[in-house]
Amino acid sequence: MATAMAKTTTTTMRASSLLLVIVLLLVLQLNSVLSWKKDEFRNCNQTPFCKRARSRKPGSCSLVATDVAIDDGDLIAKLVSKEADKGHGEGEEQQQEEEKEPVKPLIFKLSVFQNGILRVKIDEDPSLDPPKKRFEVPEVVLPEFENKKLWLQRVSTEVINGDSGPSSIVYLSDDHDAVLRHDPFEVYVRRKGGDRVVSMNSHGLFDFEQLRKKKEGEDWEERFRSHTDTRPYGPQSISFDVSFYGAGFVYGIPEHATSLALKPTRGPGIDHSEPYRLFNLDVFEYLHDSPFGLYGSIPFMISHGKAHGTSGFFWLNAAEMQIDVMGSGWDAESGISLPSSQSRIDTFWMSEAGIVDAFFFVGPGPKDVMKQYAIVTGTSALPQQFATAYHQCRWNYRDEEDVAHVDSKFDEHDIPYDVLWLDIEHTDGKKYFTWDRVLFPNPEEMQNKLAAKGRRMVTIVDPHIKRDESFHLHKEATKKGYYVKDATGNDFDGWCWPGSSSYPDTLNPEIRSWWAEKFSFQNYVGSTPSLYIWNDMNEPSVFNGPEVTMPRDAVHYGGVEHRELHNAYGYYFHMASADGLLKRGDGKDRPFVLSRAFFPGSQRYGAIWTGDNSADWDHLRVSVPMILTLGLTGISFSGADVGGFFGNLEPELLVRWYQLGAFYPFFRGHAHHDTKRREPWLFGERNTELIREAIHVRYMFLPYFYTLFREANTSGVPVMRPLWMEFPSDEATFSNDEAFMVGNSIFVQGIYTEHARHASVYLPAGQSWYDLRTGVAYKGGVTHKLEVSEESIPAFQKAGTIVPRKDRFRRSSTQMVKDPYTLVIALNSSKAAEGELYIDDGKSFEFEKGDYIHRRFLFSDGKLVSSNASPPASSNTPFSSDCFIERIVLLGLSLGAKSAIIEPANHRVDIELGPLNLRRGQMPSFPTIRKPNVRIADDWTIKIL
Repeated sequence: MATAMAKTTTTTMRASSLLLVIVLLLVLQLNSVLSWKKDEFRNCNQTPFCKRARSRKPGSCSLVATDVAIDDGDLIAKLVSKEADKGHGEGEEQQQEEEKEPVKPLIFKLSVFQNGILRVKIDEDPSLDPPKKRFEVPEVVLPEFENKKLWLQRVSTEVINGDSGPSSIVYLSDDHDAVLRHDPFEVYVRRKGGDRVVSMNSHGLFDFEQLRKKKEGEDWEERFRSHTDTRPYGPQSISFDVSFYGAGFVYGIPEHATSLALKPTRGPGIDHSEPYRLFNLDVFEYLHDSPFGLYGSIPFMISHGKAHGTSGFFWLNAAEMQIDVMGSGWDAESGISLPSSQSRIDTFWMSEAGIVDAFFFVGPGPKDVMKQYAIVTGTSALPQQFATAYHQCRWNYRDEEDVAHVDSKFDEHDIPYDVLWLDIEHTDGKKYFTWDRVLFPNPEEMQNKLAAKGRRMVTIVDPHIKRDESFHLHKEATKKGYYVKDATGNDFDGWCWPGSSSYPDTLNPEIRSWWAEKFSFQNYVGSTPSLYIWNDMNEPSVFNGPEVTMPRDAVHYGGVEHRELHNAYGYYFHMASADGLLKRGDGKDRPFVLSRAFFPGSQRYGAIWTGDNSADWDHLRVSVPMILTLGLTGISFSGADVGGFFGNLEPELLVRWYQLGAFYPFFRGHAHHDTKRREPWLFGERNTELIREAIHVRYMFLPYFYTLFREANTSGVPVMRPLWMEFPSDEATFSNDEAFMVGNSIFVQGIYTEHARHASVYLPAGQSWYDLRTGVAYKGGVTHKLEVSEESIPAFQKAGTIVPRKDRFRRSSTQMVKDPYTLVIALNSSKAAEGELYIDDGKSFEFEKGDYIHRRFLFSDGKLVSSNASPPASSNTPFSSDCFIERIVLLGLSLGAKSAIIEPANHRVDIELGPLNLRRGQMPSFPTIRKPNVRIADDWTIKIL
């Protein structure tokens, strides 16, 4: 949904004069966000904590570590100020620093966990009676993570590299130590050989604004435009530097519409640059190359370099955060000698509130860091099979007749799809969990008709609840006191789609449970088991709020200020909605809930999309690094609106977007209600054919995608990956964000300019590559200038891989369940290849009991072997399948092979020449084993004669 588009309908003319005045006032209020306006949002200089932090100079931290000891398996210390802070800014900032009360000791705790994970917490000392407890973000770190703690038994002391004082050293892994430097305070991870990996406060920029009592005459209020933040607890920000050693690039910290490799924001030659902002906002028509924060926030950064591999740093903090990536030479004027024998990338992290709760990940490989982060925050939920297919959405499909028409036209044009979506207009006056009974008089029947074809429906449920005394949900939430409060203690009242609205306080577990109950079939009247959910506007979006969101001094459960948990509000709302779908079906079926706002851990609850993009080539281009960054930070099930949400587009751009979007993990077409209708058959016969082919490509590869979703579910490694994740030593891939890998086998590069006739495509070194469409082999480690046709974008299968497909196309993925498989074997120079296939029932949680099929395919020495890759099922009714393999295509095999023997059946089959793709007409032919008729679930061997 867009930020704040006023809707004028004929019903307005029938409204009372009072209502008309209210509507006109709302239009005036919302007019400022009808397009991107820089002055509607704060920059760093307008954000006092960011401005203060950026004014600090290297070496200004005066903290030293004292009283170091082991307590309850952790390293504990006090951080004490050695001398008055120095090197601050001038003027007002300097005066504020001089007026600070004496710095009280901070409590430092270092914990070590399995898999080489270091956790550092820094907070105020509760024994010194601070005015309030600082907020620690709950229910993000997995409960079982604490069970992986390594109980420290001792700490060694060492003077390192000529330091004037000692450092405390503890074991982190067989290859790494964790080091607490006492004076000046610093914490870092080093390899056993001494080289550093990741450090905090090596530049002495750490600052922790402690809570204190307000002095008489002191003004803590902050003002931005017409809004005033009362700031009842005053300044409470935290900032520090983090350095990544041996790094060539850093990545992560979504969500920003910018390059995959993060660009420097401070340093020589970088003028007027803003930090990367992490502050969940509803941004209308966002810019395509900007560090400005969008709908979600994940304060997790990954570094990568050829010589020293990959490392990561994660700060669990839900307040507004600003992060600088420092350019080379940024600290040259400080005059401070900073020891380092390695190249490094320095970053500077600033947050408005909270505590330090930081995690260091040491890799050493890209997938190791992904797994380490997943151990802390969880892996992606395994989606139902239907959710991995194509989704059709628009704001809005008008009524049941429109729904039936769209559904029938997909069948008429032989275009598969699995899900039809309804936006806010399906409700009764923007009241969620209701239906407009004039436009949608028979919602159950409508859903059941789709379900009969194996299709589902999704409806939207946003967090703003219409303040209408006739609306039962509002009355109940008011009576129970379940709304977020404003600074005066009353229910917060803000404007959103329904007008006057309040917001459930989903930080409270009791309120989340209450919200989840609203999804039951009894409470959500008109819903059926084939209906799923879309959470939009959950940043939260407040049209008349500061920066189109909730005021920072609003109050949540436990007295927590909104400033402290802002970035996690949508996460808790997403959690509650997913739990609602889980409860409604007695926990049998996996939920599907799409969310716009996100936070670390969101991957456990559903899918994410990149929000209100635009129908232009730049937004097509930036969708790739945005989705790649989400995958790097744990959110594998993500995508961008195919075609762009805002604006009308030419058919060529729409076709190119479908061709690229077919490889997004989440594949959905969506558009604003002011755009022309965009269903795939509305752009002429040829364009319909091209879009149909792009969607067919996705359905063909659904077995491969589902296998990758299972890998993400078990390991944290994303479905869609930057090239360097699969080729970590190939420096040509490190900053390439025009291309990506789907799993370890498929390379894809979009076409991002109109009328393109050629594309420069770098194929990573180490293997050859087979064109997905033609089967033609290309050399790796080379940039190829390829001719580009309208029919496809550059896509290749890596030599040495085996990819499972289903080549028969149905109306939906549900109707493909019993169809046979095709295996495409792309042989490498050693005439070998390997791959996997994962299958379960596609919907339930029985896979958690071991009820699935997981096969491993290995081709070597002229033999293809299928073996079981899964442990024995733990239930009495393990999952089984009668599906068989109908074709095996061998790319790179000598044309001299004529037959093969299938064992143990001792059955001989012919090897014929056949096309790579059955539906694409006359294509080059390749050695093909037709109808080997081996069951996908069995062990077997096929030997080439």
